[in-house]
Amino acid sequence: MQISYKKLWKLLIDRDMLKKDLAAKAEISSTSMAKLAKNENVNTEIIRKICTALQCDVSDIMEMIDNTADKK
Repeated sequence: MQISYKKLWKLLIDRDMLKKDLAAKAEISSTSMAKLAKNENVNTEIIRKICTALQCDVSDIMEMIDNTADKK
């Protein structure tokens, strides 16, 4: 299983926000934004800040993807 933040990027598009706008509003670093863009692990505090800034739930910005089909 792998984490995907595609929902976050779609939400930003729907809200007409840039990644830098989110970083400023959520007060998170460019390093954290880069990790999100690469679907890498980030601290739950980062997720909390994003959800607070966007007034949304965790399930609105991320999902678990089954990547076992890719390995076959």
